[in-house]
Amino acid sequence: MDLGIAGRRAAVAAGSSGLGLGSAKALAAEGVHVAICGRDETKLRAAAVAVGHGCIPIVADVSTVDGAARFVDAACVALGGVDILIPNAGGPPPGNFASTPVDVYQAALDLNLLSIVAMCKAAVPAMQQQRWGRVVAITSLSVRQPMPQLILSNTARAGATAFLKTLASEVAEDGVTVNTVQPGVHRTPRLDALYSPDQMDQMRMGNADHFGAHVAFLCSEQGTFTNGVQLQIDGGAYAGLL
Repeated sequence: MDLGIAGRRAAVAAGSSGLGLGSAKALAAEGVHVAICGRDETKLRAAAVAVGHGCIPIVADVSTVDGAARFVDAACVALGGVDILIPNAGGPPPGNFASTPVDVYQAALDLNLLSIVAMCKAAVPAMQQQRWGRVVAITSLSVRQPMPQLILSNTARAGATAFLKTLASEVAEDGVTVNTVQPGVHRTPRLDALYSPDQMDQMRMGNADHFGAHVAFLCSEQGTFTNGVQLQIDGGAYAGLL
């Protein structure tokens, strides 16, 4: 299927590995001009080669508001504008209510909520002006089903989802769609940091490239009327009806 987005320009945050890399590869395969960011320049350049189609690596840290905005600004300069934004970042440290002090919540909010706000502030107004744009944020299944020992991620990503849902309704008439994808368990470096090999042997895991294909579809012309959606990509792990 031709998704109708060849020649569009995409900024994919944290695209040097994992689900960000899978998303960048899927977009590039559709003929999208892609810029990705990461903090490790060597790893980032290798990822850009894997993405192909002239992918542009930008060294940036999106864990802060300023760093997130700078990445989008740099992508706009490098690509001549941004039509597609994929907000994404790693997760905060694990912990529960008892083990997590109040003063570490701010860093988690910066990482998984305010960085998304900053990237949207930097990219969406130009999308509105040109009457076409796509925002597909990578969040987590924990928004629907909070996960044990991930209280920081559960809290910050739920706030990000509320922000994005609100934004979706505000920009829909300008030709801009805003959706989120909520991964379950996919084999990524983040998973290696959270679970032991024995634990992972018991899990059913998704594929980052398959995940990226879902992201690409939400960016497509065929996805024009899909807006404000929170799509879980979890192999059926979420047990709720709504």
